[in-house]
Amino acid sequence: MKDMTQTYLLEWLDSVVTLNFNPKKNDADQLTTIQCKAIVKKAIEETQLIQTQLTIQVFSLNKEKQIKVLVKNYHSALISLWDQLITINNAMHLQREDLKEVVTALLASLDELLTFIESRFTRFLSLDSRIPVSYLGVSSKKMRQRLDKLRSSPFFETEEKLLVDIVFNSLYCFVHSKKKRKVTFRDMLYQKSLIRELESLTHNQHKNKTHVSLIELLIYMNFNSKIFINYYTQKISRKIDEPQQIPDKMECLLFYFKEFSQITIREDIALHSNYQNLKKILREWFEQEIIFQEKKQQLTKTVSLTSSAIIKPPEPSTIAKKNERVVCQLSTDQTALILRASSELEILISKSMNHLFKTIVPFLSTPNKDILSYDSMRSKAYSAEDRDKEIAIATLEKMIKKIKEY
Repeated sequence: MKDMTQTYLLEWLDSVVTLNFNPKKNDADQLTTIQCKAIVKKAIEETQLIQTQLTIQVFSLNKEKQIKVLVKNYHSALISLWDQLITINNAMHLQREDLKEVVTALLASLDELLTFIESRFTRFLSLDSRIPVSYLGVSSKKMRQRLDKLRSSPFFETEEKLLVDIVFNSLYCFVHSKKKRKVTFRDMLYQKSLIRELESLTHNQHKNKTHVSLIELLIYMNFNSKIFINYYTQKISRKIDEPQQIPDKMECLLFYFKEFSQITIREDIALHSNYQNLKKILREWFEQEIIFQEKKQQLTKTVSLTSSAIIKPPEPSTIAKKNERVVCQLSTDQTALILRASSELEILISKSMNHLFKTIVPFLSTPNKDILSYDSMRSKAYSAEDRDKEIAIATLEKMIKKIKEY
């Protein structure tokens, strides 16, 4: 068994705060300028040393329960020291600049160590416990300064104003929250993480790196705000309403559903931990919209058929004559996949996927079927089986090989 006796890493910081700066035990004014400079230098050194030693202590333990106790104890001790130092500083009304520098350095040291634990060992903390008022006040002030700087970034001028307002209103609402309101470490860590991600987003744009949209980031961050959910679903609804034909609407909806499905999401965090996961909410919305569009499509077909006593034969212009049609050796499903890929990669450019199939399919046939339905083939492009994908890929590889021989 490992020896559970661990060195108390905060011994020096603890003694400085509870002894040197405790008016009940010592008079801080007795510290010389040289001693003050030594404390500031030592605080910087101790901060780096504590981070290294704490990591070693954590990794020396085998049981998660032991790690939780260790991390929680250090986190609580740091917050206790923070509270004491803030209280002492407010009571002492220090006049000397060198003493003020010492307090600033000690607070910076405690802040860095708290940030280190909260980012490195998040899962070992008691995230639902309430944040002490003094720690919340100072942290909120720092977050507000970062937000003010972020808000002026040119990046947000490229995003829709309503969306930007939703994000910043939420963040500013948190940092201006009333003291009586219970704020947990889980709440605080989420807000800090979101600000950090937004800063990274603006930095990447400045460096001309891969552009990630604000919507993608918010979905990734599980920003499950009801206002944002309403904004996003309305935005997609407006896009779906743009095409005139119902098949085009369905195609548009499926395209945005595919885009949404490709965005990853952090399952371990959420803006509101008591709300549903954002991805689940939006996925259910997409699925309901797809069902709705399918029913509209079926209803339109039914009305179209019943409105005519006699079903008219296809017009000559919509279906090519038998001797004009090109026979394709692939099945309709396999052909559909190749046409869809050609459209999405803009190899074949048309005003919509529906228009592409409507234009090309009437001039195709297969060994088993003379007349192909463009609408049916387009639908199969979104529900092909793995076997059909394999055959389509193998066919394209044969074509590549053939082209190389020319």
